[in-house]
Amino acid sequence: MNLRNLSNELKRRSVYKVAVAYGVVAWFLIQVSDIVFPRLHLPDWAVTLVIVMLMLGFPVALLLAWAFELTPEGVKRTEEVVPHESLRPRTGRRIVVGAGLIAAVALGLLLVQLFQTKPGTGQAVSPAAAGLGSILEKSIAVLPFDSLSEDKANTYFAIGVQDEILTRLAKVAELKVISRTSTQQYQSKPGSVAEIAKQLGVAYILEGSVQKAGESVRVNVQLIKAETDAHLWAETYDRKLSEIFQVQTEIALRIASALEAKLTGREQRDIATVGTTNAQAYDAYLRGLTFDTSQSGEETRVALESFRHAVELDPNFAVA
Repeated sequence: MNLRNLSNELKRRSVYKVAVAYGVVAWFLIQVSDIVFPRLHLPDWAVTLVIVMLMLGFPVALLLAWAFELTPEGVKRTEEVVPHESLRPRTGRRIVVGAGLIAAVALGLLLVQLFQTKPGTGQAVSPAAAGLGSILEKSIAVLPFDSLSEDKANTYFAIGVQDEILTRLAKVAELKVISRTSTQQYQSKPGSVAEIAKQLGVAYILEGSVQKAGESVRVNVQLIKAETDAHLWAETYDRKLSEIFQVQTEIALRIASALEAKLTGREQRDIATVGTTNAQAYDAYLRGLTFDTSQSGEETRVALESFRHAVELDPNFAVA
């Protein structure tokens, strides 16, 4: 059988249509599981299991489409069916229509999810964009962290840790997160927490400090409810410098939990994603991040050199 005859036979047996329909249904099931499973408190690997099962089922579906056919008397092997008894023309159209309907439903779910996403998704927002007139309950500003390191040259590290925690929080759709450029003015924390929260239009404030000494780091964080000025949660992390990635992830997840924000499986994976496991590359990246928004030519040069150094230490460090 040459390629043209094979192609015609695949078309006659509706294998192409089954492949397209299977792909659409599989995509729909993956989207639904990614949304529903976290709300059922199922583990992250449950979504992975669905994906693996669907991948394994794909060749089986194509094999069944090739080998069997639907007739008025039921399912028969293709070789046993007389052409005029075949229901393939009708079933093929039904497969396409069904796949189209499922695709439309899946697209609808995706659009609903996008339109329901708060401004915090994927990036932090400014107070002006968020709207100061109405303060959302699940809104937070991460104030600049104090650097308690004896070596003042390590100030950049505290700024970088703050920015990384903010970035992770901004991945949570249910949270409104104020951008770092809007919180920089509170470096010295002037005024009360309630006043700062009012100015930024948030319900919660995260304060913190970082102390870096050699290969050790201490991160202290406090989550404050602005309305009552009460500490909702506080924690001190004493870790090795190489474990700072896990610390930032733990803090972000703990804050999301405290604010009762529901995370999808994808959001949990995004928050836990570590761009590099090279502590020196990460240190260089944080140094560059500190000067990344500077208007000074010299500081911009330092930022670029730091990012280049991070990439030299870890060529796979994509964000750097």
